[in-house]
Amino acid sequence: MKLQHEIRPVTRRELIQTGGALAGSALVAHLFPGAAAAVFAGEAQRAGAPPTDPIAAMRAQMAIAPMEMIKLTDNLTMLSGPGGNVVVLNGPDGKVVVDTFVQPVFSQLNKTIDGMGSAPIKLLINTHWHFYHTDYNANFRQAGAGILAHENTRKRLTETHELLGMTFKPAPANALATQTFKDSYELQTNGEAIALVYVLPAHTDTDISIHYTKANVLHLGDLFFNGMYPFIDAGTGGRINGMIAAADRALKMTDNNTKIVPGHGPLTNRDALMKYRDMMETARDRVQKLKSSGRKVEEVVAAKPTADLDATWGKGFMMPNDFVTIVYNTL
Repeated sequence: MKLQHEIRPVTRRELIQTGGALAGSALVAHLFPGAAAAVFAGEAQRAGAPPTDPIAAMRAQMAIAPMEMIKLTDNLTMLSGPGGNVVVLNGPDGKVVVDTFVQPVFSQLNKTIDGMGSAPIKLLINTHWHFYHTDYNANFRQAGAGILAHENTRKRLTETHELLGMTFKPAPANALATQTFKDSYELQTNGEAIALVYVLPAHTDTDISIHYTKANVLHLGDLFFNGMYPFIDAGTGGRINGMIAAADRALKMTDNNTKIVPGHGPLTNRDALMKYRDMMETARDRVQKLKSSGRKVEEVVAAKPTADLDATWGKGFMMPNDFVTIVYNTL
């Protein structure tokens, strides 16, 4: 799938208002701080990205990440790497895939999924609307799979959005969900019971969780950025309080043996989710106190309310100052 886009200058004020942090290649530099500029430019050009095309450049940089396969159960596999985490349920009823990686790694993803068995891909599930989780919707449709998502995911993909300094235009019709749900959806396939539940606005207003109840595996998408500050897309309904509420809800669905798949970061467990939840609450409470005292966002950022948390949480997707800005603007 190729999401059409146009590039225009984006002011810092606009980014703050929408909860964004950085634009284009500057964002990628933060997402992948170890990548040399020359490597970044070379990968982008090899992927056919014009030098001024930040979406294609971001895809190319994300695609550099190696794809790792982690066996969760005999028929459930987590793939991590180019753009987040993908989960594949394999079996005679047909493969069920949750989320996609980014272009240009479809051939590698397809080959990896094919290697799991001869059953065709039956269904693709989107955890939310962001492009690095839906980039290959059209490819899966072309391969004969249906697409299942929350109704808001389908709606958001039909709209134009500003995200991280880039303008995304509506996705083509063949990249949209073929089936949607409002509150919950249950699926029985390949000996597994899958429970999909809509989460009130958190990372976006399109988020769902996927619970493989027999396997005791919970896939949280971008409700959970394991080991790092989360990105919250205020432009499509994201809220820090929603993120905390989503973590509380997820904790009630887990026990000490639950395997938890985050949207970004390594496979983990309930203890890590609890620490993540507590970090968000601490940051929220500190920022709320400063905001309630009348301080402007610039003053709150300068006060560094997350200073003692940054060493642990501030080296991933979001830089501390940008996370504080988003928390402030979503309270």
